[in-house]
Amino acid sequence: MSRHLSIKKPWSQLGALLGIFCMMFILSGAVSMIIYAVGGIKSADFNNVHFVNVAKVIQAISSILLFIVPPFLFARFSFTGNYGYFLGFRNAEKSNMYMLAILGIILAMPFVIWLGHLNEMIPLPENLTKMEEETVKQLMAILKVRSVWDIVINVFVIALLPAIGEELFFRGALQRIVIQLTRNPWVGIILTAVLFSALHFQFSGFLPRMFLGIVLGAFYWFSGSIYTSMIAHFANNAVQVIAASYAPKFVEKNPQTPVLAAMASGIVVWAILWYFQKQSTVTYSKVYETDELTSTNQFIA
Repeated sequence: MSRHLSIKKPWSQLGALLGIFCMMFILSGAVSMIIYAVGGIKSADFNNVHFVNVAKVIQAISSILLFIVPPFLFARFSFTGNYGYFLGFRNAEKSNMYMLAILGIILAMPFVIWLGHLNEMIPLPENLTKMEEETVKQLMAILKVRSVWDIVINVFVIALLPAIGEELFFRGALQRIVIQLTRNPWVGIILTAVLFSALHFQFSGFLPRMFLGIVLGAFYWFSGSIYTSMIAHFANNAVQVIAASYAPKFVEKNPQTPVLAAMASGIVVWAILWYFQKQSTVTYSKVYETDELTSTNQFIA
C-alpha cells in the first residue's frame, strides 16, 4: 500500500506522530492555563468542588487534544485514501468479536488485580512514591460522588474519552507503526503496550496496565477494527469508575484476589485471545505488503 502513503517510511511516520503529539501537548498546557485563569483558580485544591469540576473539564479537553486530534492529523497527512479506515474504523472480521472483547476484558480483572499486587512489591524511589500518592489523592477527589450526575460525568470524562482517544493513539496509530518497524505483530503489540503503560506515569500500576495494553492490542490486530478495542477499553474503565465511586478505598488499594482465581482469569483471557487469532484472517502482508486498495485488504478507499 506504499503508493497510498504520503509518509512512506515507518520511522518518518513515528516522527510525524510524535511531532504532532508534542504540538498538541503544548496547546493543551496553554488551554489549561487559560481555563484556570478564567475560572479564577490560582492554586490546586482538590477539596474545592469548583476546582474539581474545572479539573474535569480540563481532563476532557486534554484527552481530545492529546489522544484524539494527533492520530487523526497523522492519518490525514500520512494516508491518501480513506484515513478513517487507516485508523481502524471498519467492521470487525467476525461480529462475535465485539462481545468476546467485552467478556475478555471483564474476565481479565482478577488477573489484572493480581498483577497489581505483584507490582506493589516493586520498590519505587521516594519521589515517584510521592507522585503516586498525589495522583491517588487527585483521582479520589475527581471520583467523589455527590449526585448521580457525578457518576455520569466521570464515566464520560474518565472512561469514554480515554477509551476512544487512547485506542486511536496507541492502537490505531502507534501500534501500526511499531508493528511495521519490528515486522512482527506480537512484538509490536507488546512494545506498544509497554509505551502505553509507561506514558501514564503511574508506575504502581505498570504491570496491570501493560497487560491490558497487550490484550487490547491483540483485540484490535486480530479483529481489524478499532471499535473492538475501544469497546473493551471503555468497559474496563467504566467498571472501575463505577466501582471506585461506591468503594473509593479501592482507588488506594487493590482488593484481595485469590491466586487460583487470578490464574483461572489469565487462562480464560488466553483462550479468548487464541480464539480471536483462530477466527482472524489478518496477516502482516495484508496490512503492509499490498499496493492496491481492494475490498479485502482492510483499506477500502
